[in-house]
Amino acid sequence: MFDSFFRTHQYLVEHIDAPIRRVLMDEINWRDRLIGILGSRGVGKTTFLLQYIKESFGSRDKRCLYINMNNFYFQGKSLFEFATEFAKIGGTILVIDQLFKDPDWSKDLRMIYDRCPRIKVVFAGSSVMQLGSENPDLNGICASYNLRGFSFREFLNLQTGLNLRPYAIREIQNRHERISDEVLPLVNPMDYFPAYLHHGYYPFFYEKCNFMESLLKTINMMIEVDIPMVKEIELKYLNKIKKLMYLLATSGSGAPNVSQLAQDMLTSRATVMSYIKCLSDSRLVSMVYRNSEEYPKKPARLLMHNTNLMYAMTPTNIDHQTLLETFFHNAISGQYDIYTGDRSSTFLVDSNQRFRICMEEPKRRSTDVIYARSGILKGHELEIPIWMYGFLY
Repeated sequence: MFDSFFRTHQYLVEHIDAPIRRVLMDEINWRDRLIGILGSRGVGKTTFLLQYIKESFGSRDKRCLYINMNNFYFQGKSLFEFATEFAKIGGTILVIDQLFKDPDWSKDLRMIYDRCPRIKVVFAGSSVMQLGSENPDLNGICASYNLRGFSFREFLNLQTGLNLRPYAIREIQNRHERISDEVLPLVNPMDYFPAYLHHGYYPFFYEKCNFMESLLKTINMMIEVDIPMVKEIELKYLNKIKKLMYLLATSGSGAPNVSQLAQDMLTSRATVMSYIKCLSDSRLVSMVYRNSEEYPKKPARLLMHNTNLMYAMTPTNIDHQTLLETFFHNAISGQYDIYTGDRSSTFLVDSNQRFRICMEEPKRRSTDVIYARSGILKGHELEIPIWMYGFLY
């Protein structure tokens, strides 16, 4: 039985095409027994798992095995049963892809953790999956990590062959002029920034395909497969979620008009908010709240999750200010809490740092606001080039 799985494992590991090494690889505590790598479709979770195997075990070490829950074998045998038999032949590391395709994934993981003490599990799954306090089976035993799409830094390195390093947000704020002096002799970031905003977030941009067609397919798969399987939403309601996605993408970046959306979709306000939460969990949209507020309250603003989605959903109607704000929010939100700002700022980060996203030099300045500027290569004092926030990971 295992020979077929090991042949597939060996082939995939030996033929992996990983153009760059993701920063997350060094942030994970690989000693944990149960590790979840969550992310939206298209961000490279499968490549990440195979890269981990190649670096840590190689392709022929039979203590480690990669499996994909798309395999029809698992229609006749549970994941727990498979792990038990794997342990009997000396297996210790089970790497599972597409875990959410197993309807009993949460219970199976708990049983493996409790009854197979020799087995360590590393799995990848949809960002819609709940692994924290919302999941009583896994709460307290599963270390969860978020794999995001390419940062601007990763995109730039891939396009140029450079090895530019990431910077912490405090480092950018305190020494951004020196960072510009380090980067600019090597590359002009503005030569690549528009391309990143258009198609640089999802790693499949470097494959020989029509990027926008592939992204639209990915969006549809998130709504048609990921959300129904994890959230247990009936298929007949999927067209409403698709319509909501379109309405949100075309209605601007302010607070959603939930009553109007409910009327347009012939449903209730509560259902609209529930569907928005599904789209947010899928990392298709981002709900931006005022400081100290959270779901189920209505968000103060609603953005697309990343700028590539804006071009996919509204290719002929891109507002450049919203584009920059979406880029900044996406770059910041994976590591820091970010809220909507006040009259003099666009965003509030970690409840104490105010940022204003600017297309031009601000006419009035506040001494406690950082100005993230587009169109400049090097900043001065509290004015920082916005491209630099793409170097956070």
